[in-house]
Amino acid sequence: MKRLVAVLAVSLTFAACGEQPEVEAPAASPEIDGEQAAVVREGTLSLQEAAGLAEGRFVSGDDTVSFRSREVEPGVFSVEVSVNGLALSALMDPANGAGALDGFAEANGADTQLVDQDRALVAALSAALNRDLPEGDAAAPAAKYLRRSVSLWAQHPTSVELERTVLGEQGRGYTMLCSYAKCNGSFGGSCGSAWNWYSYAQHDCQHGGFTATINQQIAQLGNHGTCSGDEYYYSAGWKCGEPDHWSRPKVYGNCFGRCGGGCGGDTQYTLDATNHDGCVRNGHALASAYCDDQFTSASDDELFAGNCY
Repeated sequence: MKRLVAVLAVSLTFAACGEQPEVEAPAASPEIDGEQAAVVREGTLSLQEAAGLAEGRFVSGDDTVSFRSREVEPGVFSVEVSVNGLALSALMDPANGAGALDGFAEANGADTQLVDQDRALVAALSAALNRDLPEGDAAAPAAKYLRRSVSLWAQHPTSVELERTVLGEQGRGYTMLCSYAKCNGSFGGSCGSAWNWYSYAQHDCQHGGFTATINQQIAQLGNHGTCSGDEYYYSAGWKCGEPDHWSRPKVYGNCFGRCGGGCGGDTQYTLDATNHDGCVRNGHALASAYCDDQFTSASDDELFAGNCY
């Protein structure tokens, strides 16, 4: 694996609570994986686990993804994934919040990038791991860091280099928002009228900067429902879908603010993941270049942040 040396400068954004509307949420409905109601490819997962090891294959149609995660020294994990002739690798030291990521062509070691067909296959593997592995910290460490790495690659934009260093430290690299993932006294189920709004999920893009109200959303974080794999927004009642650069709409559903696509296998709710959702669910595609900075900022959250429950 290639190693990188980098220094990441991280700035923290502070936000306040928004007002609550006098409306009730629709009843919670079954969750599915994936953001923006993405269709996940079907496939068969074969997974073997042993002490410090998780490895196997995922087969979808004529495509096969092989993967391996192993503890190479105490608390340090090496993850390798092979997809469509592309080798993806991650070396992670979670205790110290340090990771080295890479991706290259298996045939000649040349630099390459993830494209749509790669992401679709990796997203299918991610959905299978979320389905079959225990949630959160109940998964064995090798399996958990496999799941987190695969989830990150499933969202990786083509415009972001695969070879990079990810450094994360709570309070500096990432900020937990666990308390905002609860409403009506619970991390799951309907909020009823007991909202716990977070203001603001925000991003910058061609429409303006972080302070532009059309780039901001008032969000209820957490696992509180979905409509056909999408979220809800408020406009004279709750509607299914995603507003496109409205001025500070109220939104919730599909595990808004959670690291990974939709309701993944881990339960990390963070500031950077909230802002990433506020970009890709606000008129931009999941791998949009306009959301690159939110994706890179949320990468350490995905790999190293603790679970909220």
